[in-house]
Amino acid sequence: MTNDLTADPTGHRTLRRPRALSPRTPTTHADAASTPLAIKAGGTDNAAAGGRPAGSARMLVIVLAGQFMAVLDTFIVNVAAPSIGAGLHASGAALQLVVAGYTIAYAVLLITGARLGELLGPRRTFLAGLAVFTGASLACGLAADAGQLIAFRVVQGAGAAVMLPQVLGLIQRTFTGAARARAIGAYTAVMAVGAVCGQIAGGVLVSADLFGAGWRTVFLVNVPIGAVLLAAGPRLIHRDRPATSARGLDLPGLVLLAGALGLGTVALVLGQGAGWPPWSWWALGGGGLLLGAFVAHEAARARRGGAPLISPRVAGAPGMPLKLVRIALVMAVNAGYMFVLTLHLQNTLHYGALRTGLTFVPTALAYGAVGLWWRHLPRRAHPLLVPGGFVLICAALLGIGLALKNGGDAGGWVLLASAGLGAGFGCAHSANLAAALASVHKEDAADASGLVVTVNQVGLVLGTSLFGALFLNRLATEGAQGASRALWGSVLALTGAAALGGAAGVLRRRT
Repeated sequence: MTNDLTADPTGHRTLRRPRALSPRTPTTHADAASTPLAIKAGGTDNAAAGGRPAGSARMLVIVLAGQFMAVLDTFIVNVAAPSIGAGLHASGAALQLVVAGYTIAYAVLLITGARLGELLGPRRTFLAGLAVFTGASLACGLAADAGQLIAFRVVQGAGAAVMLPQVLGLIQRTFTGAARARAIGAYTAVMAVGAVCGQIAGGVLVSADLFGAGWRTVFLVNVPIGAVLLAAGPRLIHRDRPATSARGLDLPGLVLLAGALGLGTVALVLGQGAGWPPWSWWALGGGGLLLGAFVAHEAARARRGGAPLISPRVAGAPGMPLKLVRIALVMAVNAGYMFVLTLHLQNTLHYGALRTGLTFVPTALAYGAVGLWWRHLPRRAHPLLVPGGFVLICAALLGIGLALKNGGDAGGWVLLASAGLGAGFGCAHSANLAAALASVHKEDAADASGLVVTVNQVGLVLGTSLFGALFLNRLATEGAQGASRALWGSVLALTGAAALGGAAGVLRRRT
């Protein structure tokens, strides 16, 4: 028997098992160590064909439903913000905190949530995060004033931060080979659809005013869904045990990283809306200093033989830094595009909230479809997916910008280009995410999932803040008559960021 080499979705060459042992599915070194935890721990499920244990499809539905709710709540409140302000007599700053409180807590605590999954087991940690998220959703829906709503939104974001890293962790532990790629495709599809559904659902629920609850339904809708998932989860999610090599919580590292992400996220989320006052720049600088202190602390801890917060095996896995850069760029371009186009459609073209949300449906559908089906493409085409996806993103963005450049309506050409944009996102993100997770061993699944989800979230925050600030600043300079020129300038910036991602993909192939 002989071994041969094959290419992963990024073009990285990996070792294939002998054909006599694995006639169908090529694996990386990560797959060899990825026996599902339920089987390894003596669970009752037996492995089924295709690299997944029996009942894993039902487990995947449960965890992806939890992910969908968390992603939905990142976007759904944007549309409901005016109604919240009127109902609670909230100031503009308070509304910013209602929207941003969730995002800030979510981004800051993701790495901590991943480590908790390693310590307690992903099944138990996922259900605990889901319970906190569901309870906080109920509290948000019943909030009596803006202060209570802000506090409960922070708790809701913390619940999401504990829950979400376990989704990728459970996929990493449960699936192998082609089944893992399909599960990751479903993960990215849910992420795309959840973002767009947040825009649509916010408009629908506020407009429907169910039972006279108004804006409160955007939070209360999570309660029955969460209750069903909490009832079904203990039976359908495979039992697991904490990792035998669980390393404990690096509390100083957690404090430094949380402080760095917290200051940076607060500055980016709230600074733009406040006109970038001096405190926002001080916060960004302080976040940078804390990040440097975190890196120094982690290096010193590793030299002493301790367990750093992010395993060096994860951060130093083959090609991982470039893969993380590409993940951040995809999410930043996606978030920036949605934010800028939403403002343009509503403020310049006077679309309603529901019609604006529906404009993004082709992007979400194409994103989800490609994320689910890219694995079925001929294997020789896989190395082209990541750079090709970024090229498609650039072309689609330029098409959308040109169609709207002269103040035109979002007609059929824009919808067609939006579908192309979603296909580009699906190629660039899904294949790259699969390659990033395949770069690490199963015992590093918690660290890898926490790092990847954190990079996803940081990309979203950076995209919304940086490209949103560019658009709003150009809009203020150009005036109402120059809205289309402001949009065109933002589209060019988004295209430049996507071009960087394409260049990173080509660089990875050549190295």
